[in-house]
Amino acid sequence: MAKKFLARFSIQKDKAKHAPSLLGIRQGERKTLRNYMERFNKTCMNIQNLPTEAAIMGLINGLREGPFSQSISKKYPTSLNEVQQRAEKYINMEENSRLGETSKAGFTPRDKDKESRKKED
Repeated sequence: MAKKFLARFSIQKDKAKHAPSLLGIRQGERKTLRNYMERFNKTCMNIQNLPTEAAIMGLINGLREGPFSQSISKKYPTSLNEVQQRAEKYINMEENSRLGETSKAGFTPRDKDKESRKKED
């Protein structure tokens, strides 16, 4: 009975993760850089003795084409801390541009009428 129990539940045990598992993490077409970095960092935390170079290569490999991936390809990072700092700049830019789009989208025709009245006054 003990063998059956162990056989049944040992299959469900989390398998150890290794550096090649980072290659499966990709930034989706509609996913934010913040979302991608969070998923990537979470996976990195589950890999013991992860070489810095492997982590950086995995991160770059999973990035979709965009400003951050172009920046990384121009000046290759030497540490994960550098990657995180550079990513934070692009995350902020991405979020600021999204806020700008939201405020423009919230501009209703009624607001346009108010603007034209102000100009006339």
